[in-house]
Amino acid sequence: MLKGLLDNKTCAECRICCGFDNTDLWEMPVMNEKTARKLKELRPDTRFTDCGGSYVTDAGELSDDELFYCPALDHEKGCILGEDKPFDCRIWPFRVMETGDKRFRMITVSPVCPEIFDRPLSQLSEFVKEKLENTVFEYAEKNPETVKKYIKGYPILAIRKQK
Repeated sequence: MLKGLLDNKTCAECRICCGFDNTDLWEMPVMNEKTARKLKELRPDTRFTDCGGSYVTDAGELSDDELFYCPALDHEKGCILGEDKPFDCRIWPFRVMETGDKRFRMITVSPVCPEIFDRPLSQLSEFVKEKLENTVFEYAEKNPETVKKYIKGYPILAIRKQK
């Protein structure tokens, strides 16, 4: 989905998007039932939190300096979910967020992706407009559980008013 912007090798070497601490557990990818079931088959010890038909990996209680790595991450091969990778992961470092009153949805970019964040916002906005915008907003419309609350510091690249 991010072809032309990020290459697989760069992402495979970084993997910052696969590790979570206490401050960014909210970024855990939301999985549909099929993906959660596949992950459970591949990693039977995986625990999930049910989000009304969607699932998020349960990291448990983390100490202040502890990192939780997504159970789908194989440190040698990358994501073991292949084509069933969650939508959140397929579009990262982009995020779908919404205003507190839910009147607007936005496509934002995470400030922690080292490969993307130093690029001009105009380049990222153009990429989103040409390659992602419609797909991402349509997915968010059908899967509102994947939409995160807007967090200050995430640059907004595209915005749509909700119906």
